[in-house]
Amino acid sequence: MNLNLYGYAEKEHEERWIAVDCGMMIRQDLPDSPLQVPDLSTLDTLGIAPEALIITHGHEDHIGAAAWLWPQWGCPIHATPLAAGLLRAKFAERGLSQSAIHVIEPGEALSVGPYSLRYLPLTHSIPESCALLITAGSHRVLHTGDWKLDPEPLIGPAVDAELYRALAPVDLVVGDSTNAPLPGHSRSEGEVAQALTRAIEGCRGRVVVSCFASNLARVLAIGRAAERCGRRVALMGRSMERMVGVARGLGYLDDMPPLVPISDMGYLPPEEVLVIATGSQGEPRAALSRLARGRHPHVELEAGDSVIFSSKAIPGNERLIERLKRGLSHLGVSLLDESNHEELHASGHPAQDELTTFYGWSRPRHLLPVHGEPRHQQAHQSLAQSLGIEAPIIPRNGDMIRLDADGLHREARHAQTPRIIHQDEVARLPGLGGGEARHGQLHLALTVMATEQGWTRIGRLLLDVSEASPLDEDAFVDWLDDCLDDIQVESLADLRLALRPRMLAWFGDHLRRMPEIHLQILAAEAETSG
Repeated sequence: MNLNLYGYAEKEHEERWIAVDCGMMIRQDLPDSPLQVPDLSTLDTLGIAPEALIITHGHEDHIGAAAWLWPQWGCPIHATPLAAGLLRAKFAERGLSQSAIHVIEPGEALSVGPYSLRYLPLTHSIPESCALLITAGSHRVLHTGDWKLDPEPLIGPAVDAELYRALAPVDLVVGDSTNAPLPGHSRSEGEVAQALTRAIEGCRGRVVVSCFASNLARVLAIGRAAERCGRRVALMGRSMERMVGVARGLGYLDDMPPLVPISDMGYLPPEEVLVIATGSQGEPRAALSRLARGRHPHVELEAGDSVIFSSKAIPGNERLIERLKRGLSHLGVSLLDESNHEELHASGHPAQDELTTFYGWSRPRHLLPVHGEPRHQQAHQSLAQSLGIEAPIIPRNGDMIRLDADGLHREARHAQTPRIIHQDEVARLPGLGGGEARHGQLHLALTVMATEQGWTRIGRLLLDVSEASPLDEDAFVDWLDDCLDDIQVESLADLRLALRPRMLAWFGDHLRRMPEIHLQILAAEAETSG
């Protein structure tokens, strides 16, 4: 998650604040993968209300919480065209007015109260990523956001060194630490494009390539490679379709070959099929997981097909990704991923040579190493100090840090408690706090069998719903099977205890009116042969 606040006050004047980015994270470690967003209670306690929200780029960990948190501020939002388009879609989904979202082009400047801000283009794994030069009084802060130095980014220009040399020296860089422990230079998207073409040329059956939907340069590279290899391209996954739709509206994917509706892919010969799919992190509800379970309505994988993971495993997702890969392997599908083809992915963050080059251009006096984990921040701190840059503080969530004529000082640390919301939440979930009125009855009978891997549903699910909201039974069955895969308990009684709160949460997310739920779980015996 990213939510940064900058405050400034001239002598005897009240502090004025701006917010930079407003992101969320998906909690894969919790049932039904809810969202975690920043907790604003500290801001309420301190009386901090930002006069504007400034967005550096369109990744979920930088914009994903805005639709939940912005209504508490009601301030103007400034974002580049792609990020603004994605924010508008999120606001429309939640019934929020989009009039507060203002578009600013990379390279342009704006003023908010005592602040002058300039958007400075940097390459990253999404177009229009920008650093911010924030000027207030005599202070000049360079907030980098996420970045790398890519000589061949495929979409947009390479970084202009002269632009950053012209800024030097700056008082402070608030800088990306994600790849600070790594020597050398991050791989270019141009190199990945060549590697993808070679990999796809070697595949014989259907090909599915999974990558992050926001990496439009990667999506374009996959589309071009498919065209060179005589394959038709389809998109699979709602976030992929949304991202490509917004990008095409802005003219970013004019070179993309024509797309085939996913519903038509089943009619093509396997050697002519290439699908770009979401779900590289093993998300249970994503397109790739449905393919691995044989539950996609339009495409079915079989032995001889190939799945290419053009992405890196995000820490914490390893178990989900391994389960996904096991499912694909059981289908006889060939897997190409970072373990056997590291050239198929490039990080969007700077390694040590890029950090050294960038700081040679901008010549910061001080550094705050942000992003990543403490070991990444420590490596970034050590690198900065070796370059003669003062980096006395490794910041943590909740730190209030002052920059003045004497340098950087930690003034206070405010504990940050997790704030969990469910992805479809409009109001507080019913059925979890006790005392809420129920609407109708829902009777559910489930037959399960214990296996070496856990619990498996047997036969049809029996559902009887009266007076409740309409229920998407297919979606519920898919979710239920995923849930059973995750629950590791020994007895039916424990299974019931583990399953019931998850079901309440799911029905709370997907039904407008919460029924009274009656759950019956039956055991099936596995047949044995002599």
